[in-house]
Amino acid sequence: MASRLIDPALLKSFVAVVESGSFTRAGERVHLSQSTVSQQLKRLEEQFGCELVDRNGRYVVATEEGERLLGYARRLLGLMEEAVEELREGHEQGEVRIGVPEDFASDPLTSALAAFVCAYPTIRLEVTSGLSNTLWQQFCAGDYDLVLVKQRPGYALGRAVWPEPLAWFDSRVSPTRERDPLPLVVFPAGGLYRDEMIHSLDSAGRRWRISYCSASLASIRSAVAAGLGVSALPARLALPGHLRLGLPEGFAELAALELALHMRANVPRRVLDLAERLERLCADVTRPAEDSH
Repeated sequence: MASRLIDPALLKSFVAVVESGSFTRAGERVHLSQSTVSQQLKRLEEQFGCELVDRNGRYVVATEEGERLLGYARRLLGLMEEAVEELREGHEQGEVRIGVPEDFASDPLTSALAAFVCAYPTIRLEVTSGLSNTLWQQFCAGDYDLVLVKQRPGYALGRAVWPEPLAWFDSRVSPTRERDPLPLVVFPAGGLYRDEMIHSLDSAGRRWRISYCSASLASIRSAVAAGLGVSALPARLALPGHLRLGLPEGFAELAALELALHMRANVPRRVLDLAERLERLCADVTRPAEDSH
């Protein structure tokens, strides 16, 4: 080996490639071009004299040698991050930035965040809720340490994923499902739920119109219960005033989505701690009702 010293920038790109499974997504994480990340990996491989990643499959994965290096790389980068934080001025507080879908910006999440703040009393939390596609773009741009997003299965490798089945809902007391065109209660353009609804109805040749649009989950759920139209929502979010629809009512099953937790590379311990708390929360929230007792 030509040198026993390893450039941290090379390790950072290596970890990003293995965790994201893609040179393109790794470049987005470390704010470098795909070609630069690829060149950095080749330099690291030349330094160690072996291949560290397998580029032949659908996802880029670590080789046996790469897996051995990965643990050391994470520890080295973590120690450097920890050293920087430790040497900051004493009055400076740490910050954690997270992005979440609106259906998670509620009581379960705030309870988990409250417990986290108790463990890190000087922390500053910045929580943003919004549509998943917007949150994902912002995460790729470096705006968040952690982000929870709804995505199509396999869209991007996350730290953890959970199934998020969708279902059609109508009002129980003022149903609208037999109207023509079918009135829809939707989120703004670009939302996955909205896209799945429209694709399903168009495929079935069903006429529809948008009767109510809101970026607020609470507003969407209330609008359906009040009889303003039909909507598609995560099955776990049904209200007592909702009636679930299916094939007997002429509504085809919707493609399932998944909830994914993504974390930026080389985060300090406090972010790892919060990620673990969010994993437990998501596992509990998405657990089928029959398994929740």
